[in-house]
Amino acid sequence: MKMKSLLFVAVVALAVSACTQETQNKFGRAVQNWTGTNGVLEVYAGDKLVKRFLKIDKLSTATATTGKTERPYRFGYGILDANLNGIADSTEKKVYFEFSDYSTSYIFHESP
Repeated sequence: MKMKSLLFVAVVALAVSACTQETQNKFGRAVQNWTGTNGVLEVYAGDKLVKRFLKIDKLSTATATTGKTERPYRFGYGILDANLNGIADSTEKKVYFEFSDYSTSYIFHESP
């Protein structure tokens, strides 16, 4: 039985390594989405924190509606931390957000 398990793992590893980097990235994001994360997005204007979103499960890069070209912005869903206290208060709601990859100073990290 142990040999079958080892053989299965080897076949899966070989199949994943044969995929393109983008396919591997999509697979990784799918696993991450399934397992969940607790991301925080902080947006800055110069050195001042102006927006914070909490409990983000992922950031996505927008793709064109026709074709496979990526667009220069990212989007996701998270709780808008309106008072910037780092806590998802009961009055703060989950919102959709977008931001430019070119002109937005931001940090995305896992909540400590």
